[in-house]
Amino acid sequence: MSIAPKQEVPSAIIPPIAQPNPVTLEKHGHTRIDPYYWLNDRENPDVIAYLTAENEYTEAVMFHRKELEHELFEEIKGRIKQTDLSVPYKLDDYFYYTRFEEGKEYPIFCRKKESLDADEQIMLDANVLAEGHEYFAIGGMAVSFKQNLLAYASDTQGRRIYTIHFKNLDTGELLSDTMTGVTGNMAWANDNQTLFYSKQDPATLRSHQICRHVLGDDPSTDVIVYEEKDETFSTAVFKTKSKRYVMIASQQTVSSEYRYIEADQPTGEFTVFLPRARNHEYDVEHDQDSFFIRTNWQAKNFRLMKTSVEQTDQAHWQEVIPHRDDVLLESFELFRDYLVLDERKHGLTNLRVIPWSGDGEHYLDFGEPTYLAGIGENPDFNTPLLRFGYTSMTTPNSVFDYNMETREKVLLKQEEVLGGFDREKYCTERVWATATDGVQVPISLVYQKGCPKDGNNPLLLYGYGSYGACMDANFSSPRLSLLDRGFVFAIAHIRGGEELGRHWYEEGKLLHKKNTFTDFITCAEHVIAQGYTKPEKLFVMGGSAGGLLMGAIVNMRPDLFKGAVAQVPFVDVITTMLDPNIPLTTGEYDEWGDPNHKESYEYIMSYSPYDNVKAKAYPHLLVTTGLHDSQVQYWEPAKWVAKLRTMKTNDNRLLLKTNMDAGHGGASGRFRRYKELAFVYTFLLDLVDNYSDI
Repeated sequence: MSIAPKQEVPSAIIPPIAQPNPVTLEKHGHTRIDPYYWLNDRENPDVIAYLTAENEYTEAVMFHRKELEHELFEEIKGRIKQTDLSVPYKLDDYFYYTRFEEGKEYPIFCRKKESLDADEQIMLDANVLAEGHEYFAIGGMAVSFKQNLLAYASDTQGRRIYTIHFKNLDTGELLSDTMTGVTGNMAWANDNQTLFYSKQDPATLRSHQICRHVLGDDPSTDVIVYEEKDETFSTAVFKTKSKRYVMIASQQTVSSEYRYIEADQPTGEFTVFLPRARNHEYDVEHDQDSFFIRTNWQAKNFRLMKTSVEQTDQAHWQEVIPHRDDVLLESFELFRDYLVLDERKHGLTNLRVIPWSGDGEHYLDFGEPTYLAGIGENPDFNTPLLRFGYTSMTTPNSVFDYNMETREKVLLKQEEVLGGFDREKYCTERVWATATDGVQVPISLVYQKGCPKDGNNPLLLYGYGSYGACMDANFSSPRLSLLDRGFVFAIAHIRGGEELGRHWYEEGKLLHKKNTFTDFITCAEHVIAQGYTKPEKLFVMGGSAGGLLMGAIVNMRPDLFKGAVAQVPFVDVITTMLDPNIPLTTGEYDEWGDPNHKESYEYIMSYSPYDNVKAKAYPHLLVTTGLHDSQVQYWEPAKWVAKLRTMKTNDNRLLLKTNMDAGHGGASGRFRRYKELAFVYTFLLDLVDNYSDI
């Protein structure tokens, strides 16, 4: 039996009140009074004191459930196979894999030469590197062309500002070369001496420079081979699967542009593949004498084109896969004898295999009503084997090799869930809700078989709905702690994502953003109408842009929900989008709108959660953030909570929990992150009527 750690009983439970210090902000003839603008100074001792007081209040309010929180953490951790190994993949002479050891938080990166029976070589032990740090993360790794050098990036704060180090894999020696203030994105040239890497603007953290480092040179003399001047674009570097080219990608919400050089000639001048054009997005890969291009040029849902390496302008592009109104082309993979497409139709992913010979085209069959499948690690051109991943809400994460010639599918590994997990205990389904404008919105659900649809089940509805990101129906072993306690879990596939194609995204952004919120409310009303739950037992959760969703819906329909969890929520939209000096702002004008334009300003103001807090009864709220968050600054949720605390008219809980050592992704480490999740689950379970510890 695991014994919960002793806790000191709080002496009092008094909610902290942030003292207002109003700032008047004017734009387009509108005057805003921001009473908590002062909270945006993390160096101010009063700010730290306020965040600390909120943490202490949250701890005090939830103290009576400490045993349940500990029980949930041990339960979640207990389902994880602590000594574990990823499925190795072969790259050139080596099989690469990651493994974990019992009791350790971080991965160990390994490889074996030529055979899985060979001796193991530990390339990097993140547990050793993490010693002495409250937070630690590996942001990227790259093995050199001759496979004897490793470049890796690490972050010890959580703001995703990395340092690149080098290791000689033959000798184990760490080289003296070090680049700081970088993104973790990198690619080796074929000379085995030159590394291209991306660097951040120190203020906005926008990736704006690609630099070239030669081993042994002073990093301060590294050449900037490309600088992205347009503040709405970010840039990155990668090597093609063929290893022939190093590519620089410049991308923003609606446009992209690529540059390339021969990887054998790292000091050469980069050539523009196709100049950027407004509303043209494209991706490039290389095979033999052709470039392949996934493009939305005259193709809203994208199509696949190709062109010779000598002629990259659009006049020479030839169509390989045409555009289809009902199918979104998400990605593709090139093999010597096959083309594999990752497509999305009716909200579900499909893998399509097309032999270059022209015979035997087919789709893989997955046999479940809602699931997620995707192309995995496939570094080898000359193979008939497709590595892919598969999961559903009842199927643990699985890795398969699929023989595209024989159509034989081999399960290489399925996530082992300890503690007696039986997938047959659970049921998954997909239903459709009708939005206010008649659009059908899909919902994926999972629950224990035999669950009565009498309205008495607690239900957690999750949503995101931004950036075209798809929230697919995947497996989560921690989620079993809710399902086994009677919860139904549901995902609302709302507009703003891309589940139903590009139009699904475009109808949930800019001046259509409110569709995201009304779709979610529609989904909530649907699960109530169908008997899955009732308002007194309906909980909702979302993070980052999904936290904006939470803020908007509790302003719009606070009566519909028992409780809401807003994780690192983007809730002070108008203030953030008016400040080009903080991370993400300039690159997101095409997502949210540029409030320097009056129409966008007024539309954002009409839904921005912080600006629309009113004196009304709000559901129970748990709000989380990280002091070092570089994506959604901590002051957004802090200001929102401070304002809610003074304006809400009921006694429902309002809790702010700030991780003082982490950023947007929360705690680092394999298990520590689950302490945060256990707290979230404790918050939910404690609000369920008649819930008692098991």
